[in-house]
Amino acid sequence: MKSLLILGAGGFGHMIQETAMQLGYEKVSFLDDAVKDPLVVGKCCDYRDFLDSYEAAVAALGDNGMRLYWTEKLMEAGYQVPALIHPSAVVSPSAVIGQGSFVLQRAVVNTHTVVEHGVLINSGAVVDHDSYIASGAHIGLGSVVKSNCTIASKRKVEAGEVIFSTRRKIDGVSDRNLEDAIYAFGFGPRCSYVKPFGAGHINETYAVYMPMADGEDELAYVLQRVNSNVFKDPAGVMENIFGVTEYMRGVIRKDGGDPDRETLSYIKTKSGVNYFEDSEGEPWRCYNFIPDSECYQMAENPEQLYQAGSSFGHFLKQLIDYPASSLKETIPDFHHTAKRFEAFEVAVDRDLKDRSSTCKPEIDFVLERKEDCGVLVRQQESGELPLRVTHNDTKLNNILFDSQTGKGLCIIDLDTIMPGLAANDFGDSIRSGATTGAEDEKNLDLVHFDMELYEAYLKGYLEATGEVLTPAEIESLPWGARLMTLECGMRFLTDYLQGDTYFKTAYPEHNLVRARTQFRLVEEMEQQFDRMQTLARQYAGLNPAGKEA
Repeated sequence: MKSLLILGAGGFGHMIQETAMQLGYEKVSFLDDAVKDPLVVGKCCDYRDFLDSYEAAVAALGDNGMRLYWTEKLMEAGYQVPALIHPSAVVSPSAVIGQGSFVLQRAVVNTHTVVEHGVLINSGAVVDHDSYIASGAHIGLGSVVKSNCTIASKRKVEAGEVIFSTRRKIDGVSDRNLEDAIYAFGFGPRCSYVKPFGAGHINETYAVYMPMADGEDELAYVLQRVNSNVFKDPAGVMENIFGVTEYMRGVIRKDGGDPDRETLSYIKTKSGVNYFEDSEGEPWRCYNFIPDSECYQMAENPEQLYQAGSSFGHFLKQLIDYPASSLKETIPDFHHTAKRFEAFEVAVDRDLKDRSSTCKPEIDFVLERKEDCGVLVRQQESGELPLRVTHNDTKLNNILFDSQTGKGLCIIDLDTIMPGLAANDFGDSIRSGATTGAEDEKNLDLVHFDMELYEAYLKGYLEATGEVLTPAEIESLPWGARLMTLECGMRFLTDYLQGDTYFKTAYPEHNLVRARTQFRLVEEMEQQFDRMQTLARQYAGLNPAGKEA
């Protein structure tokens, strides 16, 4: 027999009694301090004495504070404290109704609304989608709470009142554009807090924490403000990203993998578009956070570089049939090293910030390698090297590793997905991964090209790509390492000469320090280049002449 004990035997209490009986409760009694009625079995303070006689209890008290107080007392005592929803009410399956809350006759609670414990939603009231009703609130007779509203704890919305969209204070959010973005993606009504996330040079990135069913807060989403100075076609960037990730989900699922963990799942705004544009015209985008994953700024051992190579090689292979020509070139000539050299020459010539005198050895280092800058470009233009779907920013910290297995899990930071050369993706990984020093290490004695790490990455990469690369592409991989490192150093130096307008910097010489580390790596790659080529041929099964064995 279903039994229910109701605290409060007034008119509201009897409404709840009738609702409970319609819901199948057969034994319903009251506790009340003043009302005399055959069904009143004691005072409210006697509630603990009836734990063995009644499996469930609720507090049907009109005063919001008292209803909340007694609801929490019943929960603490160990009663089942059910939410009671009248059969004529309409409650979305996606709505959450907390313990000891009441939804009365013909009330409506729409999609994704959260109603905390001890709330009264009175007859005929409407709570529209994505709203948040805090504990102990009362939504009065026939009132309307419109979408995306937050009703504070113990607040009463009067009968017939209409509440328009309101915004609650979110911890960690002081910027209006960030707040607008959070609401644009639908997180505002429930978001617990937001804080900066990651260590990228280009975009602003935030971790969005949401409340879970167990009451804990969990990192659920990653929200980014895209740097429009760098990505001048945000619509094209997001079109590329959505196209590639949705395609990859199908490939991963076909291979028996988990698409929710092995590729990023981007989220559209509530209005159904790929990104949100704030009041300053800046684009924001959002994707699901992948739990139980880790990201590394530098390789801690060769196995991590092997896993990195395997991850980016697998990424290329997964997209081998994706039409590269359909991708927007969102940063024209991004890895056109010869044009990067031309831009560098202009920066040196103009010397806008009068800095060239502080970096003459570095300028000369680049100028001496002018011919090298065209090696891969010429092969691509002649048709010797095919265009692939490439990531174009293949640093180690753009891979998520599985926290349990240590294996590469998911490729992230997909802004620069464009047509490109396999050698460029390979080379950027070697530049950032096969080094003993940080990208901005000031002491160059600590910065060296690590051949063991190079070999580990190469092995993982070629094992994962299998037979999809041509012999010419395999021959180009060591050149990719040299030229991507040179190009990156050249870009750091160009930005330094132009006043640090592209990369984020922490101090005035930051970009110059970064350039110096890259040039140190280039020097050591040049010294070991024959060995780099030999290893590439060996792991690909080519003979010393670069032909298939």
